Amino acid sequence: MTRPEGEREIIARIRRTAGNCRDLVVGIGDDCAVYKTALNLVSLVTTDTMVEGVHFDLAWHPPVALGRKAASVNISDIAAMGGLPRFALLSLALTPACESRWREAFLAGFLAVLSEHGVVLIGGDTVQSGHEIVLSVTVLGEMAEAELLTRKTARPGDVVLVSGFLGEAAAGLALCRMGLAQEAVWHPLVSAHLDPVPQVALGRVLATSGLVHAMQDLSDGLATDLAHICAESGVGAVVTAEKIPLSPLLCRAAETCGQSPLDWALAGGEDYQLLFTAGEQQLAGLVAMVSKELGCELYPVGRLVEGRGVFLEEAGQGREISYQGYEHFR
Repeated sequence: MTRPEGEREIIARIRRTAGNCRDLVVGIGDDCAVYKTALNLVSLVTTDTMVEGVHFDLAWHPPVALGRKAASVNISDIAAMGGLPRFALLSLALTPACESRWREAFLAGFLAVLSEHGVVLIGGDTVQSGHEIVLSVTVLGEMAEAELLTRKTARPGDVVLVSGFLGEAAAGLALCRMGLAQEAVWHPLVSAHLDPVPQVALGRVLATSGLVHAMQDLSDGLATDLAHICAESGVGAVVTAEKIPLSPLLCRAAETCGQSPLDWALAGGEDYQLLFTAGEQQLAGLVAMVSKELGCELYPVGRLVEGRGVFLEEAGQGREISYQGYEHFR
């Protein structure tokens, strides 16, 4: 019996048959497609689709927050390459249950996030869906070609860093599923799931620093997203469990939900922090610069090595964790 194709295999097959052109800098396989424009600039293009019942549940996702999230997860892809988001397209397939008040609230949330990042909505489409809501967003950005950060340029010996606590969105989702979302103590975790924050300012600082080798955002969990960088760059990675940043509130939620906080961080996804690599000699300068300019803390969690795959070191033991996050069709 033939095993069904997973999401990565379907994308890989499409990638092999897709065309190319002279002005295309980055095609399928990264956070954004990138093409050349005038004056040494490149344009970034990303698109993402969210389906009711797969990506969100209306039982706990109010329309304002859903609008914000639909915008944020796409802007995060621009941040993942160090770019500046500029324009957005929004296509909606809405069910008859999405009455005027719901639509207005969704759009208010969506436009609020665009405004926070200086992005202008320039078009899209609206159709009726018979069963589930489907949201499709395209965001266009730009940046200097020389500053572009992709997944392909990581190097053995690089330090692997993340920009914040991991696993919080997965914890928030678990709390929603358990009916605990309204308890005030869990608000930061629930907000991480419902209303993620794209790291645009940090992405720009990292891109202009010249100290970062490769970068992407954390949408599918550390294990899967680091595996993407490793696959594109032809390297391996070793992550140290004790170095992965887990908040005290996350650990408390894990006890309440009977889950592992480390598993949430590795495979939970939707944190939308930045994952990037830099040379060990540049690490101190990079950390100091980000702290001075943005007041942000960076977290070294591992290193890149020769070879293939992502491995976790925990309590003196090692195991492979490549691609352990969510994958469609799997």
